[in-house]
Amino acid sequence: MNSKNIMMHQTVPVYDVADVIIVGGGPAGTAAAISAARCGRKTILLEHSGQLGGMGTLGNVSIFMGVGNVTGIYREIIAEFLPAALPSTHHESIWPQYSPFELRLYLNEKLEKEGVKVYYHTSFVSVIKESKRVTGVIANTREGLRAFESDVVIDCTGDARAASDAGVPVRSGREEDGLTQPMTLMFMMQDTGKPVRPYLPEGCYRYESIEQLPQGRLLHWSTMGDGTLLVNMTRVKGNGAKIEDINYAEKELLRQVFSVAYFLQRTSHPNHILSHIAGQAGVRETNQIEGRYTLTEDDLTSGRRFDDVVAQTNYEIDIHNPTGDAHTDERKLDGYDIPYRCMLPKEIDGLLVAGRSISATHVAMSSMRVQATCYALGQAAGIAAALAVEAGVSVADISIARLHERLAEQGVVFVT
Repeated sequence: MNSKNIMMHQTVPVYDVADVIIVGGGPAGTAAAISAARCGRKTILLEHSGQLGGMGTLGNVSIFMGVGNVTGIYREIIAEFLPAALPSTHHESIWPQYSPFELRLYLNEKLEKEGVKVYYHTSFVSVIKESKRVTGVIANTREGLRAFESDVVIDCTGDARAASDAGVPVRSGREEDGLTQPMTLMFMMQDTGKPVRPYLPEGCYRYESIEQLPQGRLLHWSTMGDGTLLVNMTRVKGNGAKIEDINYAEKELLRQVFSVAYFLQRTSHPNHILSHIAGQAGVRETNQIEGRYTLTEDDLTSGRRFDDVVAQTNYEIDIHNPTGDAHTDERKLDGYDIPYRCMLPKEIDGLLVAGRSISATHVAMSSMRVQATCYALGQAAGIAAALAVEAGVSVADISIARLHERLAEQGVVFVT
């Protein structure tokens, strides 16, 4: 890496102003936008790609992991988008597989109905700060750099991009060596009803046994009833927030996709063709902020409860081997709370962080990182931002009792 630095000075026009700006349109970002808008706040969502849904659409992670508490906006999405999967109570777990293409359309329509202004192809560049308060962001758009001003910014980038740029300390990976969980490229195969010719492109790998596969196991789902097979069987070591790591991963993972598909065609799925490959690598873990509370492994295993709870889950500890080897640490949990303070960066005001980059240890984030929990965190962040604007206070000084009231008004039910 070149160590030379270049100082850039540029006047950037303000393109739009809002009460709340959300950076990143994945599960956390979409839920934050919906909840803030429902509180009557003008809300802007900036999304670097051409679609909402994050890993659930862009990464083809088109199955919701069971979290034991189908509530709030997540429950509403299930009711509208996957009504057949809706559990009878809030406290049942579901694992529905879905079409990422249909979810993309659903989220577009959903946010438009909610009155959220979504800017697609708008990539975060920098925060705007006054002393230690974030007052907006600068983004790269199809028309060049543009500024977006707001009272509160919610970082839902998954990599803590806005928080890091604002000066919030971040850490990555496991404590002993900084290694993060490996990346995966999801893909789908389709049952044609007749044998197909297995295809292995030049430069790919011929796996002869399950043990030789990147994860050393079979991991796929076929519950939609239409012959769609969703496959999660590739694995590459690296940190998805690092330039060279992601560059390597995108190429190596694509080789593995064709190689795994070839293995499946020769063994258990002779009638399936490779029908869809995600447009980008699925990244499980990059950066965690240093917040006012850090969620720990002990919090998870002891089932800890918090007065400032904003989300709950019993999704297992699920650590794909950071060395890239074929092993996954999976441990069941009874359920635990995630406190609001995990979304509050130290010392910086006007900023909240929601999604997988909240303040959590390597082990703790392996459980809280899944989509349903990110929807819950985003919903709480959106309401908290709206409350801060309404009361004219810091996001750290909002009323937790009022936050809980608003969450209940928006359909959130906590397990007690």
